[in-house]
Amino acid sequence: MGIPVKIPSQSQDLATQQTLAPLGRVRRGWCPQRQTFKQTAVWSKYIVENQNRLDLEIIEVVEAAAIASARLTGKGDKDGADEAAVEAMRKQMNTVHMRGRIVIGEGERDDAPMLFIGEEVGICTQPDADKVCSPDELVEIDIAVDPCEGTNLCAYGQAGSIAVLAISEKGGLFAAPDFYMNKLAAPPSAKGKVDIRKSATENLKILGECLDRAIDELTVVVMKRERHNDLIKEIREAGARVQLISDGDVGAAINCGFSGTNIHALMGIGAAPEGVITAAAMRCLGGHFQGQLIYDPAIVKTGLIGESKEANIARMKEMGIEDVDKIYTAEELASGKNVMFAATGITPSNWLEGVRFFGGGIRTQTLVISSQSKTARFVDTIHMTDRRPGFLCAREIHHLAVGWTQ
Repeated sequence: MGIPVKIPSQSQDLATQQTLAPLGRVRRGWCPQRQTFKQTAVWSKYIVENQNRLDLEIIEVVEAAAIASARLTGKGDKDGADEAAVEAMRKQMNTVHMRGRIVIGEGERDDAPMLFIGEEVGICTQPDADKVCSPDELVEIDIAVDPCEGTNLCAYGQAGSIAVLAISEKGGLFAAPDFYMNKLAAPPSAKGKVDIRKSATENLKILGECLDRAIDELTVVVMKRERHNDLIKEIREAGARVQLISDGDVGAAINCGFSGTNIHALMGIGAAPEGVITAAAMRCLGGHFQGQLIYDPAIVKTGLIGESKEANIARMKEMGIEDVDKIYTAEELASGKNVMFAATGITPSNWLEGVRFFGGGIRTQTLVISSQSKTARFVDTIHMTDRRPGFLCAREIHHLAVGWTQ
């Protein structure tokens, strides 16, 4: 199911570290001053020589957002955590060598002061842009962002909050309205076989066949919402297990793309903008993803998507969405030739470590998935805030080829 993943451990023995060294050009040695292994490799040189500049800059964007919001983890201030992430992401994004445009962000221009839909970002937005860049030489890209996905998770110190974005060339990401979306995510082996039009029971039977598992061995993630009561009941009656989450369905869907996570599907209704970001990741991973916009407040059972069904349909028509009931695939939601997804953990989860603060520095872990290079990279970064003798700032990249067999 997807990519076999062994997330690098911080406690690997020296023999294991030396075995990994040639893959990443990393040498490690014991650091007596801090009683730990220190990285003495030339990671900066490695990245400069072998990684595209934009890739590294995008990693730094999600890292900055995660660190900013992590400072408010567990303090009960979800709006403050989101605001901190937005400000940090935008500031870092405006140092990136690109001509970027926000297609999914914090809302419309009148509702969001930063990272609003249509906002131009990148180094050429700086006051002295003419001194540092030539717009004609920079790539135009569309960007979908969620600086603090799972604000409640961050505010209450719960697992699964991430800083996340997806990018593609201009026109490569679907500009979804701020509605809801019915979603189905499944592993690569079930791609094109499960279908959102089918019942949960039918899809579980298909999924079991694709994964060679009994239905009672399958785990489905569903958001804990009143609108999902019937869905949860059906999944359980079919024999599968349900993992309920309060927020953060992007990470839940991505779990389906990797083996060993014990998550086999995501079902149910969540936010549409996050659906596009999820689609970008699942397209890069080769996983299954379908989404259908939900515009009827009676189905969503919340007052957050407009005044009425009719008004929402009219808005979709204004946006150029003629078939309001269309079922989108990952390739339609993230249709660009080159798509990249990046997420940094804010709070820890089963697929990403959260931000960790320590004396003299900060440690982050980021997942970067690229359709162009067909890789999924786990980037473990130490950000030095206080340089001390015998301790070196390092960025370590463990990358996996997308499309490996099980």
